[in-house]
Amino acid sequence: MTGQHTTDADEVWMSRALELAERGPEADANPRVGCVLVGPDGSLVAEGWHRGAGTPHAEADALAAAGDRAEGCTAYASLEPCNHTGRTQPCAQALRAARVRRVVFAQTDPNPAAAGGGQWLLEHGVGTRAGVLATEAELLNRTWTQLVTTGRPWVTWKLATTLDGRSAAADGTSRWITGEKARQDVHVQRSRCGAILVGTGTALTDDPHLTARRADGRLYERQPVRVVMGVRELAVTARVLDDAAPTWHLRTRDPHEVLAALARAEIHHLWLEGGPTVAAAFMSAGLVDEVVAYVAPVLLGRGRPSVGDLGITTMGRALRLEPTDITLIGHDVRLTACLKEIG
Repeated sequence: MTGQHTTDADEVWMSRALELAERGPEADANPRVGCVLVGPDGSLVAEGWHRGAGTPHAEADALAAAGDRAEGCTAYASLEPCNHTGRTQPCAQALRAARVRRVVFAQTDPNPAAAGGGQWLLEHGVGTRAGVLATEAELLNRTWTQLVTTGRPWVTWKLATTLDGRSAAADGTSRWITGEKARQDVHVQRSRCGAILVGTGTALTDDPHLTARRADGRLYERQPVRVVMGVRELAVTARVLDDAAPTWHLRTRDPHEVLAALARAEIHHLWLEGGPTVAAAFMSAGLVDEVVAYVAPVLLGRGRPSVGDLGITTMGRALRLEPTDITLIGHDVRLTACLKEIG
């Protein structure tokens, strides 16, 4: 797919489209998308972004803002315009109907049901260019992309650990390993996910609320689904069963069954906060994509390990992680890492 011309201006305007896309709800069933309409003279005509499932797509939002001024414009979209009728009408057809002259997009739509808009535009006389800042666009929607391409959600395992790898003291106490600033950062990260999961062991022992709360204690407007995995019954008074957020009790010990249930609900990012047994189950099954470890400058010497048995008995088979970010938060370190192959 080729365009009529390419300039550095394409990257400048696509950067703006990506900035707009970031305004969309990250945990929504739909991807985050931004769109910019630029006139023939190179001036900004209109902007738009997608605000979540059931609302206008970014292109439709921008076209509505532009009105008749859309004619002759170049449209910059962070995701290939869709060419299917879902909750809204096809964006590719709307762009052509508005007499947009050229369409530049970043990420090619990986969803088979919606892909093909770029080719449709080209076949109907609209110049196109694909792949401008594609890497940045794919990173923006990496969890959604994983769901539509693999059929399973992205899994982030969060752990809080001491320097000697303990998640709790010998007497079972775990509050608090990390400081207040690190704990508040966890709430920010929770708010960005579609679901948060613990096992019945954690639910029974710690009685967590599993909500995403602001520093002043107020709940974020959008709450992740609280998932408890395991066959044991929960106490009717468990805090996780209150009405602060939806709660699922999935009576299984199989991580695959859990992710299948989330996928059916179009949840594409799971925040895993379970104890060492649940963490080991997901890790051993190869179902963890990313680890976010909050490491405190604390030593215990004894206590519960951060993860259970992974079946690894020699250093040659150690599970190696690739760090992607290291940030000091208060007195603690947040280490983010993606998984690499064993060996």
